[in-house]
Amino acid sequence: MKRIRPLFIVLLVLMTVSFTVAQDNDKDERKPLPLEISVPKVLTASITRIQHLYVPLASVMPEDKYGFAPSNGEFKGVRTFGEQLKHVAAANFLYGSAILGEKPPEDIGENGAGPASVKTKADILKYLNSSFAYVQKATGSINEKNLIAPIKNPFGEGTATRLAMATLIVGHCFDHYGQMVEYLRMNQIVPPASQR
Repeated sequence: MKRIRPLFIVLLVLMTVSFTVAQDNDKDERKPLPLEISVPKVLTASITRIQHLYVPLASVMPEDKYGFAPSNGEFKGVRTFGEQLKHVAAANFLYGSAILGEKPPEDIGENGAGPASVKTKADILKYLNSSFAYVQKATGSINEKNLIAPIKNPFGEGTATRLAMATLIVGHCFDHYGQMVEYLRMNQIVPPASQR
């Protein structure tokens, strides 16, 4: 089952990119776009798509609601909206640094919570955007030769692969994106991706 999940995520990423490319090609049928598919391009397109979902989502939530967390039902101890964003950014730095084989360039905080000094909406957005830029750099370094070469596992012993880390970025971001969409809706805010 553990091997099937990463494969499923890779297939989901490839389908998402294919759908995006197909939509772009439909816009102007007179001018066919050259379709050059490579691992870095697929990963870059996937991360770009996620960033284009996250930044508007984070921007539309008012700053006074960054401390919001659901409280009715089984939500005791869940992260606030702002904490969710910081956690996603911290994880992006962790995954990206594993891909690049370097120390994270930003503080990922205790247990991946992000730096305690990042508190305001503006600071959180800056941290989030910086994490996506770093992830783009990391996934851009992946190619057919190093895609499945063993790298140090950032979660303990053993090894991982760059492909596994890249798919974790996508899966992790979408997991938290779904949670934050609910946070918006609980505050009667329609998520930007649903406003079309």
